Amino acid sequence: MALAGFGNRVEGLHAVAAAVEAGRVDVLFVEKRRRERADVAALVNKVGSSRVRLVDDVRALATTDAPQGVVADCRPIGSVTLESLSGQGAALLVLDHVEDPQNVGAVARSARAGGITGLVVSSKRAAPLSAAAFKASAGALETLPVAIVGSIPEALNRLKGFGVWIVGLDASGDQSLFGLDLLTEPVAVVIGAEGTGLSQLAAKRCDVVVSIPMVDGVESLNTSVSGALAAFEIMRVRNRPG
Repeated sequence: MALAGFGNRVEGLHAVAAAVEAGRVDVLFVEKRRRERADVAALVNKVGSSRVRLVDDVRALATTDAPQGVVADCRPIGSVTLESLSGQGAALLVLDHVEDPQNVGAVARSARAGGITGLVVSSKRAAPLSAAAFKASAGALETLPVAIVGSIPEALNRLKGFGVWIVGLDASGDQSLFGLDLLTEPVAVVIGAEGTGLSQLAAKRCDVVVSIPMVDGVESLNTSVSGALAAFEIMRVRNRPG
């Protein structure tokens, strides 16, 4: 069963515009001094004046540092099931307790651009799909299917049962992510938390653990960069000739 929805609050021009396009906005809060700006006026016109509230400063309502004069209360997006993500051609990113919402949003943005078919996140010990995540995703979380699960290791077991190969991405991996033939199959790439990498329980459920080759003496990559490389490598491998 899918857990509760997400995205009840979005902030910032790009995130709010994406929610408006999706038809999710119930109430749009707009700073009076920005009401006549062309980009803000366009949002107001699409939402309709009956659902717009003019305020002196939206920062009193915001949770992010730079809401850019607009905050929206929205109807939530529903979490999808793991089974629905597991069909032929599945290309999933699984975030193993990633705690920075900006990293979550950035991964979602890269995933959407790279043709990833779904994102799996945990409801425990992980960043919520908050206004900060939506802002960093630049609209990607409006359209990228997301499964919110209670346990990442259990979710990996279930994905394997649905015929999805599990690839862990960690600095300890002795194979390279690049050119991995397994990426042509229904696959889920698991990305570990900032600083600590894959948890032991998640790593044990992986069919293979791979790494991103780097020169000696360089620290591990940021979670969002790793996610972007994984997303585009899946696309590259699946689209290569022959």
